Amino acid sequence: MERLGKRAARAVRRALRIAPSAAQTFDEAAAAFKRGDYATAFHGFLGAAEQGYAKAQFALGVMYHDGKGVPLDDGEAAKWFLRAAEQGNAKAQFALGSMYHNSEGVPLDDVEATKWFRRAAEQGYAKAQFNLGVAYGEGKGVPQNYGEAVKWYRRAAEQGDAMAQLNLGVMYDKGYGIPQNYVEAAMWYRRAAEQGLAQAQIILGINYGLGRGVPQDSVRAHMWFNLAASSSAADTDAREPALKARDLVTQHLSPEELARARRMAHEWQPRGETQSPPQTAGADGDTQ
Repeated sequence: MERLGKRAARAVRRALRIAPSAAQTFDEAAAAFKRGDYATAFHGFLGAAEQGYAKAQFALGVMYHDGKGVPLDDGEAAKWFLRAAEQGNAKAQFALGSMYHNSEGVPLDDVEATKWFRRAAEQGYAKAQFNLGVAYGEGKGVPQNYGEAVKWYRRAAEQGDAMAQLNLGVMYDKGYGIPQNYVEAAMWYRRAAEQGLAQAQIILGINYGLGRGVPQDSVRAHMWFNLAASSSAADTDAREPALKARDLVTQHLSPEELARARRMAHEWQPRGETQSPPQTAGADGDTQ
C-alpha cells in the first residue's frame, strides 16, 4: 500500500508538470481570440472555465453573447456569466446584471439586475456604478433615492465615466439629491464634454449662452454646439438641437467672432479620462 501511494503521488506530480494551468490555458486562448482564431480561443476558454477559472468563464459568456466562434446564445452567455459572477468577477457581475436588465437569456428582472450591478459597483467597476446610479434615479429594482443616485454617479464620474459625469451635472443642475449648484454642474458637464459626449457639449453650450455656472460667452457656446453637431458619435436626437442652437447663436456673432468660434472647434481635441464614455447595459466585449 505504501508503494502504491508513492506511485500515485509521483503520477500526480508528473501530471501537474505536464498539464498547463488554467491561467496558462486562458492566456493562450486570449491570444488566439485577439488574433481572430475564435475556434482555438473557444476550446481554450472552455477548458479553463471547466476548471473553475473565472476569467475564462466570463470570456465564454462574451463569446456566446457576441456570437464569436459559436452560435449566438444568450442563455449560454448568462450561464457562464453567472458562474464567473458568483466567484466575484466584476465584469461578469456587470454583464449578468445587463442580461437581466435587457432580458437577454434570462427573464427581465430589475431587482436581480440591480443586485449584480451593486456587487460589481462595490468592487469599483465604473460601468456598474453608473448603472446603479441610474437604478436609484429611476427607482428601478430599488426604491427611488436621488441621494444614492448622486453617490454612485460620483464614484463613476471620478473614474472618468462621461455619462456619469453628465448625469452628476444634471443632479447639481436640478438640485436632485444634492444642493443646487450651477458652477458644480458646469464643471461636470465640461468634463463629459471634453471627452466628446455630444449631450454634455450641448448643455455646456447652453450654459455659456446663458451665463449659467460659467461666464456668458457666445463664442464658446457656438464652439460647443458646433462640436456636438459635427460629432460622429451624436445621434439624431443630439445633432438636430445642436444644429439649431448653433445657427441661432451664429446670428448674434460678428464675422470675427464666428471665425474664432470655428477655429476653436477645429483645434479642439477630446481629452480621454480613465473610462470610456458609453454606458448602456450590455455585456462587455473585452474577454479579460
